[in-house]
Amino acid sequence: MMKSFLPDKVYDILVWIALVALDAVGVCYKAIAEIWHLPFGNEILGTCAALSLCLGILLGVSKAQYKK
Repeated sequence: MMKSFLPDKVYDILVWIALVALDAVGVCYKAIAEIWHLPFGNEILGTCAALSLCLGILLGVSKAQYKK
């Protein structure tokens, strides 16, 4: 069996960041930016969503290759 590139704990943290944290931060900032008229609400939300998607895909591919 192939040895994992990432330790399990690091993998679990990255999955949590990809699936929960980045989306939560982006949506929270967007909402606060609308209320307080802060700059770059859409840009920060879009950036968080793009990073979340990219990280999620990379972790999914990594998991699929590991299971082979």
